Amino acid sequence: MPRLKPAVLLAAILTSLALAVPAQADIDAGVVDDTPVVTPDGGVAFFALMSDVGLKEVRITVQWDPAHPTTIDNEAYLAAMVPVATLRGVRVVFSVQQVKARSVTGTPNGTQQFAAFVAQLANTFPTVHDFIVGNEPNLSRFWQPQFNGNRSAAPAAYQALLARSYDALKAVNPTNNVIGLGLSPRGNDAPHAPGNVSHSPVKFLSALGAAYRASGRRKPLMDMFAFHPYPKTDRDPLAKGYPWPNAGIPNLGRIKQAFFDGFHGTSQKTFEQGLKMKLDEVGWQVGVVPASQGAYFGQESIQPTDEQSQASIYAGLLRQVACDPAVDAVLFFGFQDEPNLDRWQSGLMRADGTKRASYDSVKATLAQTGGRCAGRMQNWRHSMELEGVNAKFLKLGRLPSHAKSWSLVARAEEDALFDAGIHRFNGRMGARVLTKTGLLEGHMGRLVRLPSRRLRPGRYVFSIRFRAEANPARTMRLTGRPFTVYRAR
Repeated sequence: MPRLKPAVLLAAILTSLALAVPAQADIDAGVVDDTPVVTPDGGVAFFALMSDVGLKEVRITVQWDPAHPTTIDNEAYLAAMVPVATLRGVRVVFSVQQVKARSVTGTPNGTQQFAAFVAQLANTFPTVHDFIVGNEPNLSRFWQPQFNGNRSAAPAAYQALLARSYDALKAVNPTNNVIGLGLSPRGNDAPHAPGNVSHSPVKFLSALGAAYRASGRRKPLMDMFAFHPYPKTDRDPLAKGYPWPNAGIPNLGRIKQAFFDGFHGTSQKTFEQGLKMKLDEVGWQVGVVPASQGAYFGQESIQPTDEQSQASIYAGLLRQVACDPAVDAVLFFGFQDEPNLDRWQSGLMRADGTKRASYDSVKATLAQTGGRCAGRMQNWRHSMELEGVNAKFLKLGRLPSHAKSWSLVARAEEDALFDAGIHRFNGRMGARVLTKTGLLEGHMGRLVRLPSRRLRPGRYVFSIRFRAEANPARTMRLTGRPFTVYRAR
């Protein structure tokens, strides 16, 4: 048998790979892993393993460095990898990130230079059409400054970057898919915190929407939304989410509501209008099993879960989000573990290349479901009410007219403006005679003291109206039982 030339051999391999392209599913599963970028075979072995599991997307990091604003790191390796992935049926998603947290904001014309780089990347790799602009801009680790003094800064600056990048990518090819944000699931909204100064995802979206409206832009910001719904701790079950204003897998409706609050009525589509969500980073970190201990080094910095729990969670996660019509794809962070225990170990494979139970559970789930919903689709609609509102009114019957201390306890599970008062009551609520306004912080009950004042004899009722701070059009009113004030003798 004659020997084939290397180029002919590679063509034959790629042709055989192309024959194995699987059918499109309702959602795709994939990984975030830069390993195939630097492998000498262009990722052939890596993508073969991905295909074995049924994974169809790989997110690759491309960094922009203002010191070398037109340099695409590993360009030759990317050029070798992209066709291999494509012919294996694996979609390549470029996550374009600044190399330092102040690379954009600390560079003259940084926004324009970043957008020009994204366009250059799209021109260089015309078969790649999916671009995530930035990474976790709500965290100071990836974007600074988060605040200027007490004023939010990151959302408006990122809005300008995303708008400029959107236009640049569409100018290269109108079919390019511009993916925004890649939000972290958590943030503290504390501009003067001793560390981890950040925005929660809900409040970042609120401020992003406000910046978009203020900009006067008449074009969208993004075609797709990216979110990183990691668990609060790695030992959390799949069903455990976060309290407002943070969000995990069980709280995706909260993210959709925040997006609606920020962008409804603008040129930017919301989830009800067809916007899709890419869960482009998710993972539960796992402890090292004794047989693979030698492949790792360093000290663990978190409390990981065990391999069987991870396998069960990953299978359940795929089944759950397949029934969410807004979710486009789920990407597990890391196909194979990093060996440094102070970094990330949530892959389907251990650092030594052996397969975890999650490798088989994900493979079996995708084979059984094809990425399709096995139950009822969970369609979401925005709410015009507030999350977790309640009030405790005094249980009043008959009071003498000289009583002059009036109060109630109010609570909401999100930040809300309130307007409380006592109204005259004659079969229905009438004119208000006492009033108090203010702000409720999410999860914080507040004693609302109305002005001290004697009331004339008659029938009255307590009432409080809540308005969501993120969207004052979302309102709720709660009313107490009528009570009587009589004239004291």
